[in-house]
Amino acid sequence: MADTSEPAAGGHRRRPARRVTLLAAALLGAGLAVPQRPAVAGAAAPADAAAPAGAAATTLGGAAAVTGRYFGAAVAASHLGEAPYATVLDREFTSLTPETEMAFDSVEPARGTFVFTRADSIVAHAQSAGLRVRGHSLISDSHLVWVSALSSATDAARALTDHVGAVAGHFRGKIHSWDVVTEAFDPRGVLRRNVFQQRIGSGYIELAFRTARAADPGARLCYNEYGIEDAASAKTQAVMALVKDFKTRGVPIDCVGIESHFGPSSPMPASYGQTIRQFAALGVDVQITELDIAGSGAAQAAAYRTAVTACVSTPRCTGITVWGVTDKYSWRSGETPLLFDGVYNKKQAYFGAMSGMVICEVAAPAPPPASGEARSRAAC
Repeated sequence: MADTSEPAAGGHRRRPARRVTLLAAALLGAGLAVPQRPAVAGAAAPADAAAPAGAAATTLGGAAAVTGRYFGAAVAASHLGEAPYATVLDREFTSLTPETEMAFDSVEPARGTFVFTRADSIVAHAQSAGLRVRGHSLISDSHLVWVSALSSATDAARALTDHVGAVAGHFRGKIHSWDVVTEAFDPRGVLRRNVFQQRIGSGYIELAFRTARAADPGARLCYNEYGIEDAASAKTQAVMALVKDFKTRGVPIDCVGIESHFGPSSPMPASYGQTIRQFAALGVDVQITELDIAGSGAAQAAAYRTAVTACVSTPRCTGITVWGVTDKYSWRSGETPLLFDGVYNKKQAYFGAMSGMVICEVAAPAPPPASGEARSRAAC
C-alpha cells in the first residue's frame, strides 16, 4: 500500500467531496448502489492508514484509504516480473503480503542459515511502488522442516527466538503488521501439536510475541487464524481467550488476523461482523488477512460487499487483504475467488468490494484522541 501521510497530533483532514463522487461514479457505472450511511460519532481508524493527499477513490486502495484503511493483496515473488500482474498490484492496492516468501523454512531452510532473497525482492518492489508490507508469518503450524528434529525445550526455545529475532530484525521498520503466530489452534480450539507446542508448551506463543516486539518495536503484532469467522465457534472462543489473557498480562499483542476463506463448503457466517466487533472490543485491532470468496457474478459481488462492509463499519478493523491478485494464480483457482479474472479484468466481485466501502463526508473535525493508540481519523 502507499505510505500515507499522518495528520498533526489531534488533527483531522476533511475528505474532499470529489473522492466520494469518483467512487459513486465507478459503482453506478457497474450497476451497483452507492452505500448511504451516516457518520458514526467517535468512530476511528489508524492514522497511518489515512488517505494520502490526492488519493483516488477509483481504486480499491484509494477507496479504502478514504475510510482510513488499507486494501492489500497477497503476492508471490515469482509473478512480479509479469507486467499485468505488477501493474494491477501497484495501481489497485496499498499493501501487500508475501504468500510464502517469509515462511519459516523459506527464510531459514537450515538452522542458522538465512536466505532473504525472495522476501527482500517483494519488500523492494513494495518500496519502489509506494506500497506497505504485512509480514507473514514468523511462526506457523506448518513450514517447520528442520525444527521438527529438536528434542528439548531449551533447544526449541532458542530456535524460536533466534528465528523470530533474526527475521523481524532483518525487516525492522519495513513491516506495518506482523503475523507473529499463525494457525496455532485446531477446530476444537485446542493448540495444535507442532514441535514448539510439544517441546515448550503453550508458552511458545507468548515467547514469539515478546521476541517480535523486541526485534521490531514499530510493527503491529497480530495473531492470525482461519476458521474464526463465527463468534460462537470453539476455535474463535479459544483465540479470544488467548487475546484476553495476553492483554491482562501485558503480552504485546496489537491485532487479530481473520483469514476469511469463504465458499459453498465454508460460507460466510451471519455473525461475521459481530465476530469482528467482538475481537475489537477486546482492545485489539482486527485485520481481514486472506479474504477470498469462491463463486461468480452477483452472488460473489454481494458476498464481497458484505465482507468489506463488516470491516469498514468497525472502527478498529484497520484493513483488508485479498489472498491473491488474479484468479489464475489463486490457490483456489478453479473456484475463481478473487477480484480480477485470469486476464486481469475487473470482475463483478471487484465492484462488490468497492461498494462495501462506507464513504461519507466528515462535517467537522474529529474530537481529540484519547490515547496514543487511538490516534485516528473519523470513519463512517
